[in-house]
Amino acid sequence: MQSASVASVNRLVWTAILAALTAVGAHIQFPIGPVPFSLQTFFVMLCGLILGPVRGPVAILLYIAAGVLGLPVFSKGASGFAHLLGPTGGFLLGFVLQAAAYGLAPRRPHDGLPGELPWLRGVAFGLAGSVLLFTPGVLRLAAVMDTDLARAATVGLLPFIPSDILKMILAIACYRHLRAKRLLPA
Repeated sequence: MQSASVASVNRLVWTAILAALTAVGAHIQFPIGPVPFSLQTFFVMLCGLILGPVRGPVAILLYIAAGVLGLPVFSKGASGFAHLLGPTGGFLLGFVLQAAAYGLAPRRPHDGLPGELPWLRGVAFGLAGSVLLFTPGVLRLAAVMDTDLARAATVGLLPFIPSDILKMILAIACYRHLRAKRLLPA
């Protein structure tokens, strides 16, 4: 019974840490338009991989709730409900969906470890996660900018494809390393 409570605490700690790292990732950014390039999506990817398809999105919702309640966790130190209605609001919804998609990649625990993550499976779920991230993001960006989807995709999608592929590879490598070292929550 005690090991079950230790595992629960371990999952809660990982959830809090990854929600906090997502906030930190929002502040490590490089502005290249109305949607800044940041390390935030790297941590969103890790939320899904490490916490799974339910707890990963919960960590992102915790991050979003902190921002809505006034903590300066969104990009450029922004906070408040109005941020959800701005040009990056759709990406915040997309983070929840992306974490869920990544969470489906490593399955079937083995030898007391979370599921293995072969590279090809990780990339396939990563690409699905990117589609789920960018779809609501580009749609919201187009609505706020009052422009067509092609222009919104030019600003809010195309510049981020190379960096998101790199972050995907790094997130998969991190998951695989943490799993090999037995550092992931059970």
